[in-house]
This record gives sequence, C-alpha cells and structure tokens, in this order.
Amino acid sequence: MASQLKVDTLTGVSTAGSIDVTGEGNSTTTNLQQGLTKAWINFNGTGTIATADSFNRSGLTDNGTGDYTLSFTNNMANTTYCFTGGLGSTSDRAILILNNGVNLSASAFTFQTIYDGDTKIDSTVVTVQITGDLA
Repeated sequence: MASQLKVDTLTGVSTAGSIDVTGEGNSTTTNLQQGLTKAWINFNGTGTIATADSFNRSGLTDNGTGDYTLSFTNNMANTTYCFTGGLGSTSDRAILILNNGVNLSASAFTFQTIYDGDTKIDSTVVTVQITGDLA
C-alpha cells in the first residue's frame, strides 16, 4: 500500500526555506528551493499582447515589435538569475534573447524575440521561465 503525506508547509531544520532532496541515484542531493521556477509566463505577443497564464508576474509591457519587459511580483535577489524561453513562430530560426544593451534587473526582465538573427518579430506564443534566488 502506498503512503500519502499531506502538509501545508515544509520547513527545513537548519534553514527554514532550505530542504534537500535525494537525487535519483541516491548519491546526490538537490536543494528543493534552488530547483524551483521563480517566475514564468505564456503570452500572445502579437497585436495587443495577452497573457495566457503566468506566475510571479506583476506586469508585461510591449516595448515595440518583438521587445517586451516582464515585471516580477516578488523581485529576484540579484541579477544573476537564469532564463529560458520559447516561441511559437512560423520560422525555425526565431529565438528569444536578452534585450541588446540592457542589463538584467532584479525587478524585471527585458527581452526580444528575433527572427533570422537580427529582425525583431512578434510571435503568437511566447514563453519565458526564470530560475534563481528570490529577494
């Protein structure tokens, strides 16, 4: 018979928000807090932009064709977080990149959707995921 554990809060013994989980091979541990996605969004970037779903997002700004700023509800602790993203585009050469010349901010993330290396485009589906430390 399988066991079932139901709790509202998990708290680490030495650090309240830090819980280690044993990895698949039982030889390593992963910090649960570090492995969680801290913010994400799925939106339509064409015409009047529209968010399909999101987490830890206070705002989304359309800065022009293929240029967006995602603002966080809860800021990141620093500017050394990591991002990944994807586009639903008619081109197999469309990518998501950091906004050229703009540094990362703890409160927002500015990025561009680019076609063929240098042309900004709007895309019907844009997804972004942020990992790192929250403030």
